[in-house]
Amino acid sequence: MPTEPSPPGTLPRRRRLVVLAICCMSLLIVGLDITALNVALPSIQRELGAEVSGLQWTVDAYTVVLAAFLMLSGSTADRVGRRRVFRTGLVVFTAGSALCALAPGLGWLIAFRALQALGGSMLNPVAMSIITNTFRDRRELARAIGVWGAMAGISMALGPVLGGALTHAFGWRAIFWLNLPFGLLALFLTARCVPESRAPRPRRLDPVGQILMVALLGSLTFGIIEGGEAGWTSPPILGCFAASACVLAGLLAYEPRRRDPLLELRFFRSVPFTGAVAIAVCAFSAMGGFLFLNTLYLQDVRGLDPLAAGLHLLPMAATTLVCSLLSGRLTGHLGARLPLLLGGTAVTASGVLLAAGVAEASTLWLFTSYVLFGVGFGLVNAPITNTAVTAMPRAQAGVAASVAATGRQVGSALGVAVAGSALAAGSRTAGWWVVAGCGALVLLLGAATTGRRAQATAERAKRRLGDFSRVLT
Repeated sequence: MPTEPSPPGTLPRRRRLVVLAICCMSLLIVGLDITALNVALPSIQRELGAEVSGLQWTVDAYTVVLAAFLMLSGSTADRVGRRRVFRTGLVVFTAGSALCALAPGLGWLIAFRALQALGGSMLNPVAMSIITNTFRDRRELARAIGVWGAMAGISMALGPVLGGALTHAFGWRAIFWLNLPFGLLALFLTARCVPESRAPRPRRLDPVGQILMVALLGSLTFGIIEGGEAGWTSPPILGCFAASACVLAGLLAYEPRRRDPLLELRFFRSVPFTGAVAIAVCAFSAMGGFLFLNTLYLQDVRGLDPLAAGLHLLPMAATTLVCSLLSGRLTGHLGARLPLLLGGTAVTASGVLLAAGVAEASTLWLFTSYVLFGVGFGLVNAPITNTAVTAMPRAQAGVAASVAATGRQVGSALGVAVAGSALAAGSRTAGWWVVAGCGALVLLLGAATTGRRAQATAERAKRRLGDFSRVLT
């Protein structure tokens, strides 16, 4: 295949599909790394002597850094070249994975997870931008986004099963070694098959906005994770939350004054876009909390080994896989409303079964709750991505995808932080109620942000952003 850059939209269909496969491969390895490690947490706890808060940081160091740098990576890719940034991300992610596999202690593991996440932040939003600029036909783009959304669900679902099998057979470090062949293969195929592309008018860097974003996510997550052990009214924790509020206020005051802000607040004039980001936070909070609580419950309370724990989560994985594929088709033909309503209902029902103790009392009901969660989470992914990207002008697809992806990672980090804090306080039930509450919010937000009036705000915002971009060029 030729290596010279090709104008977007002129690639043969076969090569467009190859580009889609490469982008999905990057999403798969990043998504697997978030969920596969959850099943290995008890093994890490025993080998490295970690407390519950240490386990939370092992997961959240990855998701917080990923969330903090997603928007910077998306705008940088639009400026210097999407393929260039994508390849850099693959190199950093693969190197970080190797270092995680070699980590001699918990502190090193957390640090290398942060490095790995820095590479991961250059993959997902950039890949979404590559897809948007490769598939020019609206229906073809909707199908491609459906496949992409399904892959997000698949990666989240397969992670616990694959992580359990690898941990049982080879130890938890094998989860990171697995990334190396996939990362190197994706790097090779990217150099051969993905054309270079840039935005017509690259966005300027926003270093102040980036610093504020890192400070906001870091202080908020630290406060939630450490609050369970230090006490919610202790001065350091109250200071973290006060700092988060001040940084958020500063971010909201500073960003509108920027010509090219890191956080494009004009996007949020679109009700469907705002709803998609909020739903992403809620859905992935549910997933983060669900996996964190379940993997520790299955191994520490039920006494299962990592492989058995992963197999117990297979009903959730299988239904997520099927419903992710179904959701892409439903979204492409019927829109986002139906998948979101069904998904929110299923996640809520799963959380209620677990919180009420019904699921823990019987293996049959436990599997029923897993199936319900898989159905709900699988249905939610495709409409989130499709709404976020198609509601914005094509030239700003990278930034829009970055905001939506940031919502996902913020949700994952908060879900683990809140569920872990509830567990550290001795209340697993409270964690299950958080999962149920997140599902209820998905249901309510899906109903409120997908109607005709909401769609009208999306069209107005899209026109204004398009006019604004043309004025600046």
